[in-house]
Amino acid sequence: MLFTPILTLITLCGTLFFAVPAAAQNSTFGVPSAKGDDAMVEMNMAFKKGDRKRMATLLPTLAGHPLEPWAAYWELRGRIESASPAEIQDFFTRFAGSYQEDRLRNDWLLQLGQKRDWTNFSAEYPNYRMGDDKEVRCYALATENALAGLDVSIQAKSLWFAQRDADDGCSYLASRLYTAKKLSDSDIWRKARLSVEANRPKAARLAVDIVAPDHAAQLSELVDNGARYLSKRLVAVQKANREMVVLALIRMASNEPDAAALVLDSHWTVHLSAEQRSWAWGAIGKSAAQRLSDDAPAYFAKARDADLVDEHLGWKVRAALRKNLWKDVLGAISAMSAEAGQDSTWVYWRARAVLKLAPSDAQRADALASLQTIAGPRGFYEQLALEELGQRVSIPLRPSALSADEIEAAKQNPGLKRALAAMALGLRTEGVREWNYSTNLHTKGGMPDRELLAAADLACRKEVWDRCINTSERTKSVMDFEQRFPMPYKDAVIARAKQIELDPAYVYGLIRQESRFIMDARSGVGASGLMQVMPATARWTAKKIGLDGFKAQDITDRDTNIAIGTGYLKLVLDDFAGSMPLAAAAYNAGPSRPRSWRGASGAPVLEAAIWAENVPFSETRDYVKKVLANTTVYAAIITGKPQSLKARLGLIGPRDAGAPASNTELP
Repeated sequence: MLFTPILTLITLCGTLFFAVPAAAQNSTFGVPSAKGDDAMVEMNMAFKKGDRKRMATLLPTLAGHPLEPWAAYWELRGRIESASPAEIQDFFTRFAGSYQEDRLRNDWLLQLGQKRDWTNFSAEYPNYRMGDDKEVRCYALATENALAGLDVSIQAKSLWFAQRDADDGCSYLASRLYTAKKLSDSDIWRKARLSVEANRPKAARLAVDIVAPDHAAQLSELVDNGARYLSKRLVAVQKANREMVVLALIRMASNEPDAAALVLDSHWTVHLSAEQRSWAWGAIGKSAAQRLSDDAPAYFAKARDADLVDEHLGWKVRAALRKNLWKDVLGAISAMSAEAGQDSTWVYWRARAVLKLAPSDAQRADALASLQTIAGPRGFYEQLALEELGQRVSIPLRPSALSADEIEAAKQNPGLKRALAAMALGLRTEGVREWNYSTNLHTKGGMPDRELLAAADLACRKEVWDRCINTSERTKSVMDFEQRFPMPYKDAVIARAKQIELDPAYVYGLIRQESRFIMDARSGVGASGLMQVMPATARWTAKKIGLDGFKAQDITDRDTNIAIGTGYLKLVLDDFAGSMPLAAAAYNAGPSRPRSWRGASGAPVLEAAIWAENVPFSETRDYVKKVLANTTVYAAIITGKPQSLKARLGLIGPRDAGAPASNTELP
């Protein structure tokens, strides 16, 4: 994103929002216009407005339309609270096997759960194929607990702790299990802590209301100002009081980690248990690490790793990497949950830590074997692992060609056909959801690799590049990098890149991450086109590169978008002395942020991989890693030679004192 405010970036299903074309432009993707297209677009608008009367009028006119299941879904979904079970079942029968059938079933199960209609819920739940709604799953566990007497506490905690936002299903389940003594006080307070730390006060209040209802009313004051809350409470005797102190310290740490550390050390340490102190120090350490504070490792050192959650431990690793504390890196990763420890990020850094700590021959062999489990061209740490093993990034051989039957089967898949028709009509959100559903199959293991390749091939042929890429990326045993890393608009992109002395692989790596090559991509905050350019930045860059006569609407023109996007990227890259990681961060978060993330004069020079892993914003951290990994793959494709990600990363430290001042003009 060419500087979009980080916390307001809106994405959906791995894609951006898109402009809705008129129905008359429905020839996109080679999908012919159908009678009733205008009515279908109007039906969608009526659904978004909640205009039930208009939907009821339009529905009969859409009988036989390729997207009739969507129209029928919108009409019934709009009045699901009053719909009869017979109407719901009739819909399931008419559109059996479709995404719309299971989408409505998801909605209906939520209704039944909210009404506590466990008999009908239990009858319908086994038919639910989607299976990805955590609230529905919580309702299902509630029925298993209530009707079958099963102990579902382990599954319930996993779901509830993972839910960032408050919902009825998991809160209801937790309350029932707590009453039945299947969840402990500590379990409930853990949820409250996670919620306060994630800035989800409603979810925190629901948790506190279960375990200490007389304290729930204090949550607003605590969330509003943790320091003031603590100043009014000088003694914490009861467990509930102590837990509220922990919540206040967590809240205070999110804004003022050093002040929270002082308050904890000076007063509250003696009142809290070792576990409570550890969590508070973990929250303080995390907040300090996100500010790139040198004090973060010292804060983390006051906590027991065993009492910290994966989020704390991840930031402990990052802070330790910045300070070259490899023993702390190894200890924190070893304390992570089994699931987190398997993430390629922590597999890589654990192996690096072992190799740094003068290992025995057996330990070295174990570390290298761990790297081997993730090494490959797929992603950032996979590529780095490959290089640690002495290899470079090259393109895998293509799988055997798809047969005519495999290609035809994808073309005739009803869900894929409907998805393409929806996207061609401008209903991209609906099309993407149906495409994802149809390629997932909702069976163990999902769609087989060859079928995924055929579906990706269909999307590529229709130039639906985001579905082409995302579908192909899901194959497990085979990889087709021509699908995963397509090069649309090749002549225009390479010509422009060479003209301004930019690496075309870098440009492609960035576009792939920004828009997935969708021309009319538009973010929720107004960035547009292939290179996701913001209007103000487009105007500024147009003047800088001498693009005379530029108008705001020109940004959607392919060549103009490429010219402005690459022009800005070149200016940013030059400002950061050719550092691709810094320039990528600047393109996503604005130049001022990566300047500050470099550290003040005297800050250590870091491997760029360590610097990137310490980027405070999760979106930008992920962005930088993906753009650089993409760039390395595209370089291998363009040159036909193995490539090095490490060479592109380099080292990052503070700007040299004698270097020219940063271009503060850059927006």
